[in-house]
Amino acid sequence: MKEPIFTGAAVAIITPMNEDGTVNYDEFAKFVDWQIENGTDAIVICGTTGESSTLEVDEHIECIRWCINYVNGRCKVIAGTGSNSTASAVEMSKEACKDGADALLLVTPYYNKTSQRGLVAHYKAIHDATDKPIILYNVPSRTGVNILPETAAEIAKLPRVNGIKEASGNLEQIAEINRLCGDELYIWSGNDDQIVDVLERGGKGVISVLSNVCPQETHDIVAKYLDGDIDGSKALMNKYMKLAKNLFCDVNPIPVKEAVNMMGYKAGHCRLPLIDMTDENKAAMKETLMEYGLIK
Repeated sequence: MKEPIFTGAAVAIITPMNEDGTVNYDEFAKFVDWQIENGTDAIVICGTTGESSTLEVDEHIECIRWCINYVNGRCKVIAGTGSNSTASAVEMSKEACKDGADALLLVTPYYNKTSQRGLVAHYKAIHDATDKPIILYNVPSRTGVNILPETAAEIAKLPRVNGIKEASGNLEQIAEINRLCGDELYIWSGNDDQIVDVLERGGKGVISVLSNVCPQETHDIVAKYLDGDIDGSKALMNKYMKLAKNLFCDVNPIPVKEAVNMMGYKAGHCRLPLIDMTDENKAAMKETLMEYGLIK
């Protein structure tokens, strides 16, 4: 039986940017400290929310290296090293392993897509070239590829494939993955509005956008459930549902970076082709953050 890389809430962390578009490591350090001080169980660096698709390869590797060194063992650091090119994913994954990442998060190949057999071959190639635990990332709305439960079960036979971030939104599929794989493939919700739903289907937590603005509360939603306080977990989830949904009023990570900026951190802008929210959405975000007491 495999042990989960983490239980609880991992933040799919933003990448703060300077005005010239470079990574703002000074602000990144402040934000990482605040996350750890407020209950975050793990940091996922250079995922979708971290704008991995617009980071150059050397920037991507440097962000991961910096985060591992700065966190310095205070919580788990999971490196987003997926790519539509297996060779590129292997290259970045090997660097992250060398730099001391606790695990790798590997999104399904996008744009060029692949078959279910191709998914098995893709993940096996990365697995065999690296030495750290692997979390699969299934987000078909972005990649156009869905990891079917039977395919997940086949990939889970690889000894260091530890789990799956499930953002398909398909709760029946998630339940089937749990039935087929059990403790050979742990499940984390990839959707903040489905945290409790996934926990009810055997999940171990969430890899969360919401954690960027509410790390303690997101942690507590999972912790209460796993500690047996199901009603308390559901009540907290219901309380933060509006905010969780509002963080997706535009393409992720546009809204969450705007929210973090409003909260006083210098998150900066997203890189093109992502652009700032409309004034209408900004006003709605400000109102929501005020409602939750996150800004005055």
